[in-house]
Amino acid sequence: MLDESDLKSYCDSVAMQARQASRALAGLSTQSKNRWLLESAALLESSTSQILSQNAIDVAAAPEFGLTPAAIDRLRLDEQRISTMATALREIAALQDPVGEILEGSVRPNGLEIRKVRVPLGTVFFIYESRPNVTVDAAAICVKSGNAVILRGGKEARHSSAVLVDLLCQSATSCGVPPNAVQIVGTVDREAVGHFLSLSDYIDVAIPRGGKGLIERVVAEASMPVIKHFDGNCHVFVDQTADEQLALDIVVNSKCQRMGVCNACESLLVHRASANRLLVKLCNRLTDEGIEIRGDEDTCRLVPTAKPATEQDWYEEYLGPIISVKIVDDVDAAIEHINHYGSHHTDVIVTQDLESSRRFTAGVDSSAVMVNASSRFNDGGMFGLGAEIGISTDKFHARGPCGLNELTTYKYIVVGNGQIRS
Repeated sequence: MLDESDLKSYCDSVAMQARQASRALAGLSTQSKNRWLLESAALLESSTSQILSQNAIDVAAAPEFGLTPAAIDRLRLDEQRISTMATALREIAALQDPVGEILEGSVRPNGLEIRKVRVPLGTVFFIYESRPNVTVDAAAICVKSGNAVILRGGKEARHSSAVLVDLLCQSATSCGVPPNAVQIVGTVDREAVGHFLSLSDYIDVAIPRGGKGLIERVVAEASMPVIKHFDGNCHVFVDQTADEQLALDIVVNSKCQRMGVCNACESLLVHRASANRLLVKLCNRLTDEGIEIRGDEDTCRLVPTAKPATEQDWYEEYLGPIISVKIVDDVDAAIEHINHYGSHHTDVIVTQDLESSRRFTAGVDSSAVMVNASSRFNDGGMFGLGAEIGISTDKFHARGPCGLNELTTYKYIVVGNGQIRS
Protein backbone atom coordinates (compact mmCIF):
# COMPACT_ATOMS: atom_id res chain seq x y z
CA MET A 1 0.00 0.00 0.00
CA LEU A 2 1.41 3.41 -0.99
CA ASP A 3 1.54 6.19 1.58
CA GLU A 4 -0.51 9.32 0.90
CA SER A 5 2.21 11.34 -0.84
CA ASP A 6 3.34 8.40 -2.96
CA LEU A 7 -0.26 7.60 -3.89
CA LYS A 8 -0.93 11.18 -5.00
CA SER A 9 2.31 11.21 -7.01
CA TYR A 10 1.38 7.93 -8.67
CA CYS A 11 -2.11 9.15 -9.63
CA ASP A 12 -0.72 12.44 -10.95
CA SER A 13 1.79 10.55 -13.10
CA VAL A 14 -0.84 8.22 -14.59
CA ALA A 15 -3.17 11.12 -15.36
CA MET A 16 -0.42 13.23 -16.95
CA GLN A 17 0.64 10.32 -19.15
CA ALA A 18 -2.98 9.80 -20.19
CA ARG A 19 -3.31 13.47 -21.09
CA GLN A 20 -0.20 13.29 -23.28
CA ALA A 21 -1.52 10.14 -24.95
CA SER A 22 -4.91 11.75 -25.58
CA ARG A 23 -3.26 14.55 -27.54
CA ALA A 24 -1.47 12.05 -29.74
CA LEU A 25 -4.63 9.98 -30.15
CA ALA A 26 -6.66 12.97 -31.36
CA GLY A 27 -4.65 13.00 -34.59
CA LEU A 28 -4.15 9.25 -34.98
CA SER A 29 -5.37 7.77 -38.25
CA THR A 30 -8.36 5.48 -38.43
CA GLN A 31 -6.12 2.90 -40.08
CA SER A 32 -3.79 2.78 -37.05
CA LYS A 33 -6.67 2.50 -34.59
CA ASN A 34 -8.32 -0.28 -36.56
CA ARG A 35 -5.05 -2.15 -36.93
CA TRP A 36 -4.65 -2.04 -33.14
CA LEU A 37 -8.17 -3.37 -32.64
CA LEU A 38 -7.66 -6.27 -35.06
CA GLU A 39 -4.23 -7.21 -33.71
CA SER A 40 -5.59 -7.04 -30.15
CA ALA A 41 -8.44 -9.39 -31.08
CA ALA A 42 -6.00 -11.95 -32.48
CA LEU A 43 -3.74 -11.60 -29.43
CA LEU A 44 -6.62 -12.19 -27.01
CA GLU A 45 -7.56 -15.39 -28.82
CA SER A 46 -3.99 -16.68 -28.94
CA SER A 47 -3.55 -15.86 -25.22
CA THR A 48 -6.71 -17.63 -24.03
CA SER A 49 -4.92 -19.99 -21.63
CA GLN A 50 -3.00 -17.10 -20.06
CA ILE A 51 -6.18 -15.09 -19.58
CA LEU A 52 -8.08 -18.03 -18.11
CA SER A 53 -5.33 -18.80 -15.62
CA GLN A 54 -5.44 -15.24 -14.26
CA ASN A 55 -9.24 -15.21 -14.25
CA ALA A 56 -9.26 -18.46 -12.26
CA ILE A 57 -7.34 -16.66 -9.48
CA ASP A 58 -10.03 -14.00 -9.31
CA VAL A 59 -12.91 -16.48 -9.38
CA ALA A 60 -11.32 -18.57 -6.61
CA ALA A 61 -11.00 -15.47 -4.42
CA ALA A 62 -14.54 -14.21 -5.17
CA PRO A 63 -16.16 -15.63 -1.99
CA GLU A 64 -13.69 -13.62 0.11
CA PHE A 65 -15.17 -10.44 -1.33
CA GLY A 66 -18.76 -11.52 -0.70
CA LEU A 67 -19.72 -11.61 -4.37
CA THR A 68 -23.22 -12.86 -5.18
CA PRO A 69 -23.71 -15.71 -7.67
CA ALA A 70 -24.74 -13.10 -10.27
CA ALA A 71 -21.55 -11.11 -9.66
CA ILE A 72 -19.39 -14.24 -9.89
CA ASP A 73 -21.07 -15.04 -13.20
CA ARG A 74 -20.12 -11.58 -14.49
CA LEU A 75 -16.56 -12.12 -13.26
CA ARG A 76 -16.00 -15.56 -14.77
CA LEU A 77 -14.40 -15.93 -18.21
CA ASP A 78 -14.34 -18.94 -20.49
CA GLU A 79 -13.21 -19.57 -24.06
CA GLN A 80 -16.54 -18.41 -25.46
CA ARG A 81 -16.48 -15.14 -23.53
CA ILE A 82 -12.93 -14.44 -24.63
CA SER A 83 -13.96 -15.15 -28.21
CA THR A 84 -16.87 -12.75 -27.75
CA MET A 85 -14.47 -10.05 -26.54
CA ALA A 86 -12.32 -10.56 -29.63
CA THR A 87 -15.39 -10.38 -31.87
CA ALA A 88 -16.39 -7.10 -30.22
CA LEU A 89 -12.98 -5.65 -31.07
CA ARG A 90 -13.39 -6.64 -34.71
CA GLU A 91 -16.89 -5.16 -34.77
CA ILE A 92 -15.60 -1.86 -33.39
CA ALA A 93 -12.87 -1.84 -36.05
CA ALA A 94 -15.61 -2.14 -38.68
CA LEU A 95 -17.51 0.87 -37.32
CA GLN A 96 -17.13 4.33 -38.80
CA ASP A 97 -14.58 6.47 -36.99
CA PRO A 98 -16.50 9.41 -35.54
CA VAL A 99 -13.48 11.69 -35.18
CA GLY A 100 -13.42 14.40 -37.84
CA GLU A 101 -17.03 13.96 -38.93
CA ILE A 102 -18.55 17.27 -40.02
CA LEU A 103 -21.84 17.55 -38.15
CA GLU A 104 -22.92 20.84 -39.71
CA GLY A 105 -21.48 23.34 -42.12
CA SER A 106 -22.39 26.69 -43.57
CA VAL A 107 -20.93 29.70 -45.35
CA ARG A 108 -21.71 33.09 -43.88
CA PRO A 109 -22.57 36.10 -46.07
CA ASN A 110 -19.06 37.48 -45.44
CA GLY A 111 -17.51 34.29 -46.84
CA LEU A 112 -16.52 32.63 -43.53
CA GLU A 113 -16.82 28.84 -43.67
CA ILE A 114 -18.21 27.44 -40.40
CA ARG A 115 -17.82 23.74 -39.68
CA LYS A 116 -19.00 21.86 -36.60
CA VAL A 117 -16.61 18.91 -36.32
CA ARG A 118 -16.71 15.87 -34.03
CA VAL A 119 -13.66 15.54 -31.73
CA PRO A 120 -12.67 13.25 -28.83
CA LEU A 121 -13.56 14.12 -25.24
CA GLY A 122 -9.89 13.68 -24.27
CA THR A 123 -9.07 11.59 -21.20
CA VAL A 124 -11.63 9.25 -19.64
CA PHE A 125 -11.41 7.95 -16.06
CA PHE A 126 -13.50 4.78 -16.07
CA ILE A 127 -14.40 3.08 -12.78
CA TYR A 128 -16.15 -0.29 -12.90
CA GLU A 129 -16.67 -3.49 -10.90
CA SER A 130 -15.92 -7.18 -11.47
CA ARG A 131 -16.39 -7.27 -15.24
CA PRO A 132 -13.23 -8.32 -17.12
CA ASN A 133 -14.93 -8.08 -20.51
CA VAL A 134 -15.73 -4.44 -19.78
CA THR A 135 -11.97 -3.78 -19.57
CA VAL A 136 -11.61 -4.67 -23.23
CA ASP A 137 -14.82 -3.00 -24.38
CA ALA A 138 -14.00 0.28 -22.64
CA ALA A 139 -10.42 0.39 -23.91
CA ALA A 140 -11.55 -0.35 -27.46
CA ILE A 141 -14.25 2.28 -27.77
CA CYS A 142 -12.18 4.92 -25.99
CA VAL A 143 -9.20 4.49 -28.34
CA LYS A 144 -11.36 4.18 -31.46
CA SER A 145 -13.06 7.47 -30.54
CA GLY A 146 -9.66 9.10 -29.95
CA ASN A 147 -9.69 9.11 -26.15
CA ALA A 148 -7.09 7.93 -23.66
CA VAL A 149 -8.55 5.89 -20.81
CA ILE A 150 -7.55 5.24 -17.21
CA LEU A 151 -9.21 2.01 -16.08
CA ARG A 152 -10.02 1.47 -12.41
CA GLY A 153 -11.50 -2.02 -12.24
CA GLY A 154 -12.77 -3.72 -9.11
CA LYS A 155 -10.23 -5.54 -6.94
CA GLU A 156 -12.29 -8.68 -7.45
CA ALA A 157 -11.14 -8.79 -11.09
CA ARG A 158 -7.68 -7.29 -10.78
CA HIS A 159 -5.73 -10.29 -12.16
CA SER A 160 -8.08 -10.67 -15.14
CA SER A 161 -8.09 -6.97 -15.96
CA ALA A 162 -4.31 -6.65 -15.60
CA VAL A 163 -3.55 -9.41 -18.09
CA LEU A 164 -6.08 -8.03 -20.56
CA VAL A 165 -4.62 -4.53 -20.42
CA ASP A 166 -1.11 -5.94 -20.74
CA LEU A 167 -2.13 -7.68 -23.96
CA LEU A 168 -3.81 -4.54 -25.32
CA CYS A 169 -0.66 -2.53 -24.62
CA GLN A 170 1.52 -5.14 -26.33
CA SER A 171 -0.40 -4.73 -29.56
CA ALA A 172 -0.46 -0.92 -29.23
CA THR A 173 3.32 -0.66 -29.54
CA SER A 174 3.40 -2.15 -33.02
CA CYS A 175 0.44 -0.13 -34.32
CA GLY A 176 1.48 3.40 -33.51
CA VAL A 177 -1.03 3.74 -30.67
CA PRO A 178 0.49 5.78 -27.80
CA PRO A 179 1.75 3.40 -25.08
CA ASN A 180 -0.24 5.18 -22.36
CA ALA A 181 -3.50 5.35 -24.29
CA VAL A 182 -4.80 2.51 -22.10
CA GLN A 183 -3.66 2.38 -18.48
CA ILE A 184 -4.97 0.39 -15.55
CA VAL A 185 -4.70 1.70 -12.02
CA GLY A 186 -2.09 -0.47 -10.37
CA THR A 187 -3.24 -0.07 -6.78
CA VAL A 188 -6.38 -1.35 -5.07
CA ASP A 189 -6.28 1.52 -2.54
CA ARG A 190 -9.73 3.13 -2.53
CA GLU A 191 -8.15 6.52 -1.91
CA ALA A 192 -6.70 6.41 -5.43
CA VAL A 193 -10.19 6.99 -6.83
CA GLY A 194 -10.49 10.21 -4.83
CA HIS A 195 -7.14 11.43 -6.13
CA PHE A 196 -8.08 10.79 -9.75
CA LEU A 197 -11.45 12.49 -9.29
CA SER A 198 -9.65 15.67 -8.23
CA LEU A 199 -7.49 15.83 -11.39
CA SER A 200 -9.73 17.85 -13.70
CA ASP A 201 -6.65 19.44 -15.28
CA TYR A 202 -5.80 16.08 -16.85
CA ILE A 203 -9.07 14.11 -16.89
CA ASP A 204 -12.02 15.35 -18.95
CA VAL A 205 -14.79 12.99 -17.86
CA ALA A 206 -15.40 10.29 -15.25
CA ILE A 207 -17.62 7.32 -16.04
CA PRO A 208 -18.62 5.03 -13.16
CA ARG A 209 -20.21 1.68 -13.94
CA GLY A 210 -21.21 -0.45 -10.99
CA GLY A 211 -23.23 -0.36 -7.80
CA LYS A 212 -25.21 2.61 -6.58
CA GLY A 213 -22.72 3.34 -3.78
CA LEU A 214 -19.83 3.61 -6.24
CA ILE A 215 -21.74 5.96 -8.51
CA GLU A 216 -22.91 8.17 -5.64
CA ARG A 217 -19.31 8.49 -4.43
CA VAL A 218 -18.05 9.47 -7.88
CA VAL A 219 -20.81 12.05 -8.32
CA ALA A 220 -20.04 13.55 -4.90
CA GLU A 221 -16.26 13.74 -5.36
CA ALA A 222 -15.67 14.35 -9.07
CA SER A 223 -14.22 17.69 -10.14
CA MET A 224 -14.94 16.88 -13.79
CA PRO A 225 -18.21 15.98 -15.57
CA VAL A 226 -19.63 12.52 -14.85
CA ILE A 227 -21.56 10.26 -17.22
CA LYS A 228 -23.41 8.02 -14.82
CA HIS A 229 -25.64 4.98 -14.79
CA PHE A 230 -27.70 4.56 -11.66
CA ASP A 231 -30.02 1.63 -10.94
CA GLY A 232 -31.57 -0.54 -13.63
CA ASN A 233 -35.10 -0.78 -12.21
CA CYS A 234 -36.72 -1.74 -15.52
CA HIS A 235 -40.45 -2.32 -16.08
CA VAL A 236 -42.64 -4.26 -18.47
CA PHE A 237 -46.22 -3.00 -18.76
CA VAL A 238 -48.73 -5.44 -20.25
CA ASP A 239 -51.56 -3.42 -21.75
CA GLN A 240 -55.17 -4.58 -22.05
CA THR A 241 -54.76 -5.34 -25.79
CA ALA A 242 -51.54 -7.34 -25.39
CA ASP A 243 -51.24 -10.61 -27.29
CA GLU A 244 -50.96 -13.41 -24.72
CA GLN A 245 -48.02 -15.30 -26.23
CA LEU A 246 -46.18 -12.08 -27.03
CA ALA A 247 -46.59 -10.91 -23.44
CA LEU A 248 -45.40 -14.24 -22.01
CA ASP A 249 -42.33 -14.33 -24.23
CA ILE A 250 -41.33 -10.71 -23.60
CA VAL A 251 -41.85 -10.81 -19.83
CA VAL A 252 -39.94 -14.08 -19.37
CA ASN A 253 -37.09 -13.00 -21.63
CA SER A 254 -36.86 -9.56 -20.03
CA LYS A 255 -36.62 -11.07 -16.56
CA CYS A 256 -34.99 -14.47 -16.99
CA GLN A 257 -32.64 -14.40 -19.99
CA ARG A 258 -29.95 -12.98 -17.68
CA MET A 259 -30.98 -11.66 -14.28
CA GLY A 260 -27.82 -9.98 -13.01
CA VAL A 261 -27.70 -7.21 -15.61
CA CYS A 262 -28.95 -3.64 -15.63
CA ASN A 263 -31.52 -4.11 -18.43
CA ALA A 264 -33.32 -7.07 -16.86
CA CYS A 265 -36.95 -6.50 -15.90
CA GLU A 266 -37.45 -5.96 -12.17
CA SER A 267 -41.11 -4.91 -12.13
CA LEU A 268 -44.18 -6.14 -14.01
CA LEU A 269 -47.26 -3.93 -14.44
CA VAL A 270 -50.49 -5.37 -15.80
CA HIS A 271 -53.53 -3.42 -17.01
CA ARG A 272 -56.51 -4.12 -14.78
CA ALA A 273 -58.68 -4.99 -17.80
CA SER A 274 -56.29 -7.80 -18.77
CA ALA A 275 -55.41 -9.03 -15.27
CA ASN A 276 -57.94 -11.86 -15.14
CA ARG A 277 -56.86 -12.98 -18.61
CA LEU A 278 -53.08 -12.69 -18.28
CA LEU A 279 -51.77 -12.08 -14.77
CA VAL A 280 -51.98 -15.63 -13.44
CA LYS A 281 -50.41 -17.05 -16.62
CA LEU A 282 -47.57 -14.53 -16.48
CA CYS A 283 -46.87 -15.19 -12.81
CA ASN A 284 -47.06 -18.97 -13.29
CA ARG A 285 -44.50 -18.77 -16.09
CA LEU A 286 -42.21 -16.67 -13.91
CA THR A 287 -42.66 -19.03 -10.97
CA ASP A 288 -41.78 -21.97 -13.23
CA GLU A 289 -38.51 -20.10 -13.95
CA GLY A 290 -37.80 -19.90 -10.22
CA ILE A 291 -38.87 -16.27 -9.80
CA GLU A 292 -40.39 -15.08 -6.51
CA ILE A 293 -43.45 -12.84 -6.99
CA ARG A 294 -43.88 -9.81 -4.74
CA GLY A 295 -47.24 -8.31 -5.54
CA ASP A 296 -49.68 -5.60 -4.56
CA GLU A 297 -52.91 -6.53 -2.82
CA ASP A 298 -54.78 -7.25 -6.06
CA THR A 299 -51.97 -9.45 -7.37
CA CYS A 300 -51.78 -11.44 -4.12
CA ARG A 301 -55.52 -12.07 -4.37
CA LEU A 302 -55.18 -13.56 -7.85
CA VAL A 303 -51.82 -15.31 -7.28
CA PRO A 304 -51.85 -17.16 -3.91
CA THR A 305 -48.09 -17.88 -4.05
CA ALA A 306 -47.22 -14.17 -4.30
CA LYS A 307 -45.74 -12.41 -1.29
CA PRO A 308 -46.98 -8.94 -0.35
CA ALA A 309 -44.79 -6.19 -1.81
CA THR A 310 -43.43 -3.42 0.38
CA GLU A 311 -43.01 0.19 -0.72
CA GLN A 312 -39.28 -0.50 -1.18
CA ASP A 313 -40.01 -3.33 -3.61
CA TRP A 314 -41.29 -0.85 -6.21
CA TYR A 315 -37.87 0.87 -6.18
CA GLU A 316 -35.76 -2.28 -6.05
CA GLU A 317 -33.17 -3.48 -8.57
CA TYR A 318 -33.07 -7.16 -7.53
CA LEU A 319 -30.50 -8.47 -10.01
CA GLY A 320 -31.81 -11.91 -9.14
CA PRO A 321 -34.88 -14.20 -9.04
CA ILE A 322 -37.43 -11.74 -7.61
CA ILE A 323 -39.91 -9.49 -9.41
CA SER A 324 -42.45 -6.95 -8.16
CA VAL A 325 -45.91 -7.14 -9.75
CA LYS A 326 -48.69 -4.55 -9.71
CA ILE A 327 -52.08 -4.20 -11.36
CA VAL A 328 -52.66 -0.67 -12.70
CA ASP A 329 -55.84 0.96 -13.97
CA ASP A 330 -54.60 2.15 -17.36
CA VAL A 331 -51.67 3.35 -19.45
CA ASP A 332 -51.48 6.65 -17.60
CA ALA A 333 -51.25 4.87 -14.25
CA ALA A 334 -48.43 2.70 -15.62
CA ILE A 335 -46.57 5.79 -16.82
CA GLU A 336 -47.01 7.51 -13.46
CA HIS A 337 -45.75 4.43 -11.58
CA ILE A 338 -42.70 4.04 -13.81
CA ASN A 339 -41.71 7.71 -13.67
CA HIS A 340 -42.07 7.70 -9.87
CA TYR A 341 -40.36 4.42 -8.98
CA GLY A 342 -38.22 3.67 -12.03
CA SER A 343 -34.58 4.51 -12.67
CA HIS A 344 -34.98 6.01 -16.18
CA HIS A 345 -33.16 3.05 -17.70
CA THR A 346 -35.36 0.75 -19.83
CA ASP A 347 -39.14 0.34 -19.83
CA VAL A 348 -41.40 -1.75 -22.08
CA ILE A 349 -45.01 -1.75 -23.18
CA VAL A 350 -46.65 -4.84 -24.66
CA THR A 351 -49.68 -3.70 -26.64
CA GLN A 352 -51.54 -3.97 -29.92
CA ASP A 353 -52.94 -0.46 -29.60
CA LEU A 354 -51.12 2.36 -31.41
CA GLU A 355 -52.51 5.07 -29.14
CA SER A 356 -51.35 3.21 -26.04
CA SER A 357 -47.86 2.81 -27.46
CA ARG A 358 -47.78 6.48 -28.44
CA ARG A 359 -48.83 7.63 -24.95
CA PHE A 360 -46.35 5.28 -23.30
CA THR A 361 -43.34 6.20 -25.44
CA ALA A 362 -44.08 9.91 -25.07
CA GLY A 363 -44.80 9.77 -21.36
CA VAL A 364 -42.13 7.45 -19.94
CA ASP A 365 -38.94 9.35 -19.10
CA SER A 366 -36.28 6.69 -19.67
CA SER A 367 -33.14 6.25 -21.75
CA ALA A 368 -34.88 3.56 -23.84
CA VAL A 369 -38.59 2.85 -24.20
CA MET A 370 -39.49 -0.40 -25.95
CA VAL A 371 -42.70 -1.37 -27.72
CA ASN A 372 -43.33 -5.12 -27.99
CA ALA A 373 -39.67 -6.03 -27.43
CA SER A 374 -37.61 -7.33 -24.53
CA SER A 375 -35.91 -4.86 -22.19
CA ARG A 376 -32.71 -6.87 -22.79
CA PHE A 377 -32.25 -5.09 -26.12
CA ASN A 378 -31.11 -1.83 -24.49
CA ASP A 379 -27.48 -2.57 -25.21
CA GLY A 380 -24.81 -1.01 -27.41
CA GLY A 381 -24.27 -4.18 -29.40
CA MET A 382 -27.99 -4.74 -29.92
CA PHE A 383 -28.40 -1.13 -31.05
CA GLY A 384 -25.60 -1.52 -33.59
CA LEU A 385 -23.21 0.75 -31.69
CA GLY A 386 -20.60 -1.97 -31.13
CA ALA A 387 -19.39 -2.28 -27.56
CA GLU A 388 -20.54 0.30 -25.03
CA ILE A 389 -18.85 1.91 -22.06
CA GLY A 390 -22.13 1.95 -20.16
CA ILE A 391 -25.82 2.83 -20.37
CA SER A 392 -26.32 6.36 -19.16
CA THR A 393 -29.48 7.28 -17.27
CA ASP A 394 -28.43 10.95 -17.44
CA LYS A 395 -29.78 13.49 -19.90
CA PHE A 396 -26.44 15.25 -20.37
CA HIS A 397 -23.96 14.65 -22.07
CA ALA A 398 -25.22 11.28 -23.26
CA ARG A 399 -28.25 9.05 -22.65
CA GLY A 400 -28.70 5.34 -23.18
CA PRO A 401 -25.91 3.09 -24.51
CA CYS A 402 -22.67 5.07 -24.76
CA GLY A 403 -20.73 4.02 -27.81
CA LEU A 404 -18.25 5.80 -30.07
CA ASN A 405 -20.29 8.93 -30.80
CA GLU A 406 -21.15 9.42 -27.14
CA LEU A 407 -17.43 9.59 -26.31
CA THR A 408 -16.98 12.61 -28.55
CA THR A 409 -17.90 16.25 -28.41
CA TYR A 410 -17.46 18.89 -31.10
CA LYS A 411 -15.61 22.05 -31.92
CA TYR A 412 -16.12 24.74 -34.53
CA ILE A 413 -13.56 25.20 -37.27
CA VAL A 414 -13.81 28.54 -39.01
CA VAL A 415 -12.00 29.16 -42.31
CA GLY A 416 -11.68 32.63 -43.74
CA ASN A 417 -9.63 34.55 -46.29
CA GLY A 418 -8.76 37.66 -44.31
CA GLN A 419 -12.14 38.71 -42.90
CA ILE A 420 -12.04 41.12 -39.96
CA ARG A 421 -14.91 42.21 -37.77
CA SER A 422 -15.96 45.84 -38.01
